[in-house]
Amino acid sequence: MTTTADTADTAAAQGMARDPWEGFTAGPWQDRIDVRDFVQHNYTPYDGDASFLAGATEKTLRVWSTLQQDYLSVERQRRVFDVDTETPADIDAFPAGYISEDDDVIVGLQTDVPLKRAMMPAGGWRMVETAIREAGKEPSERVKEIFTKHRKTHNQGVFDIYTPRIRAARSSHIITGLPDSYGRGRIIGDYRRLALYGADRLIADKMRAKDAVVGQPFSEHWARYREEHAEQITALKKLVTLGEIYGLDLRRPAANAQEAVQWTYMAYLAAVKSQDGAAMSIGRLSPFLDSYFERDLRAGLITETDAQEMIDALVIKLRIVRFLRTIDYDQIFSGDPYWATWSDAGFSEDGRSQVTKTSFRLLQTLRNLGPAPEPNITIFWDPALPEGYKEFCSAVSIETSSLQYESDEQIRDRWGDDAAIACCVSPMKVGKQMQFFGARVNAAKALLYAINGGRDEVSGKQVTEPGLFTPIEGDEPLDFDEVWQKYEEMLDWVVGTYVEALNIIHYSHDKYAYESIEMALHDSEIIRTMGCGIAGLSIVADSLSAIKHARVTPVRDATGLITDYVTEGTFPVYGNDDDRADDIAATIVHTVMEKIKEIPLYRDAIPTQSVLTITSNVVYGKATGSFPSGHRAGTPFAPGANPENGMDSHGMVASMLSAGKLDYNDALDGISLTNTITPQGLGRTKDEQVKNLVGILDSGFVMDEADAQD
Repeated sequence: MTTTADTADTAAAQGMARDPWEGFTAGPWQDRIDVRDFVQHNYTPYDGDASFLAGATEKTLRVWSTLQQDYLSVERQRRVFDVDTETPADIDAFPAGYISEDDDVIVGLQTDVPLKRAMMPAGGWRMVETAIREAGKEPSERVKEIFTKHRKTHNQGVFDIYTPRIRAARSSHIITGLPDSYGRGRIIGDYRRLALYGADRLIADKMRAKDAVVGQPFSEHWARYREEHAEQITALKKLVTLGEIYGLDLRRPAANAQEAVQWTYMAYLAAVKSQDGAAMSIGRLSPFLDSYFERDLRAGLITETDAQEMIDALVIKLRIVRFLRTIDYDQIFSGDPYWATWSDAGFSEDGRSQVTKTSFRLLQTLRNLGPAPEPNITIFWDPALPEGYKEFCSAVSIETSSLQYESDEQIRDRWGDDAAIACCVSPMKVGKQMQFFGARVNAAKALLYAINGGRDEVSGKQVTEPGLFTPIEGDEPLDFDEVWQKYEEMLDWVVGTYVEALNIIHYSHDKYAYESIEMALHDSEIIRTMGCGIAGLSIVADSLSAIKHARVTPVRDATGLITDYVTEGTFPVYGNDDDRADDIAATIVHTVMEKIKEIPLYRDAIPTQSVLTITSNVVYGKATGSFPSGHRAGTPFAPGANPENGMDSHGMVASMLSAGKLDYNDALDGISLTNTITPQGLGRTKDEQVKNLVGILDSGFVMDEADAQD
């Protein structure tokens, strides 16, 4: 089995004989670890169209066909293709694996067989054991003994600290999806660093950083800083071993384009081999990789077909990342996502577009390989992007429904021009920032708790402490001021419980499941944010609007619990560009954020909030009762910042305008608006459809505070 593409063999041989940075524009990036500076000095903006692109090579199609026929088809039948039950996952835990004999362009699998899942018991043994049994296999008694008797897990640590009210809130599903038994994710290692500098340089830099604090007085921060750096150094050494397993010398910088892609992927592979984060995004790669492609194309070392083959091969690998999950986990996230998000396009701070030819090559994979949800390709959209690129994005969206769009202006203004999306809508500075992921609170259910004095409207149980809250008495129509006051009081309890849980989770995660390789690809001092979030925004806004503008009478069961509502009259609803309802939604988001800000956060994290439920909205709905708005018990929530299902009567633009009224400063972790458009609704011809979708996106992203998702 060879480990490099035939088309890249000559380039690799020639590259070894030259300085790996030969042909690049010099800059401060040579003297310090600074990938952004390298990118800014060396990338080439492209303002042309897609006519230069190449189709899939025969090799790409053979590998993809083998993967589909021998592995993906079997996985679809079984749900899980296979599980390794004997080997706890780690960067260098498995021998080399390949899809087929000619899988040699970009190499590397999570285990030794495509789609075989590895167990990551450091997060929690119970979830691992359940997932193994659900996959039809038996867990290893040896491994079970280690992680139940000899090695404490993140999950054990969390539940040792959890308070009674956190357990009650978790069980009643007012807080759902907490990362207390799996990897937290929302960390984007700067995987480009390995390609640009090589592991030896990165190890030396971390060793200097570790020893730079020697001589300072002992403190918990001092000790943790040195211990975490030691773990990062160990992880980088394991990454070198991973390279050796595949015949790659990752100690040195990448010498050519093929190695740049391969080295970057190996760094990412190390991350997904050792952590099962809820979102394992790959970052912002196109301008970086394009610098290598352009250099090698100019030198005649590769062709456009070679460049496309490398990107196709990388995307194939990203499509087959898998984690060992339980059926319950899959239900929370409506499938088996891992959000290998690849962020692209946007502008640099100096006004240059970051659209490159590799931006086109990435989208071309959706034609060469067919549509897929992974990697989650996210376009940083701005109306000023090159027209050829905007039209290509539009065409590919219409063909595949596989692109997501975010506001470049909003992200760049707050997070810089080297930011990327972790998961769906969460921006961060690559290699300089991480997020303590926190799932989200059921803000809609909190309203029902406020009305019922902390009793759960589904189970009837008293979830909050007895006597802490008083329910609304009597059978008279609900009074808006009274309900709002009780809702604010309930939010104090819910948000306080939620943030307390997040602090505990991330304390425990750092202690028992630290992301050593991902953090090794970060600066030594980083920004930390706490990614809080809310679900059910439109339901709360519409229900409060109904109470304010219509007549809402509660319906009680035999125990006095309010389980339903009779609503008479009309009322404005969120999502139709009506300030009466939209302002209520904005006030809810602001109120929750202000309450989060009042609470001290673990490691002095910066509080952020998302309006995001693009997958878990179904699970939230199942656990929640009926509302004054007419939303029925057990039915799915609308996703993210969307209007309630069926309540937007003024079209897509009106819903975008409503979402735009949510203050981005109150939701810096992202605001998600999911819209569905049939191609026929955009025009009669393909050309009309493409141009009209570009127009809609341009119009939507002119608005200051809206993020949108296709």
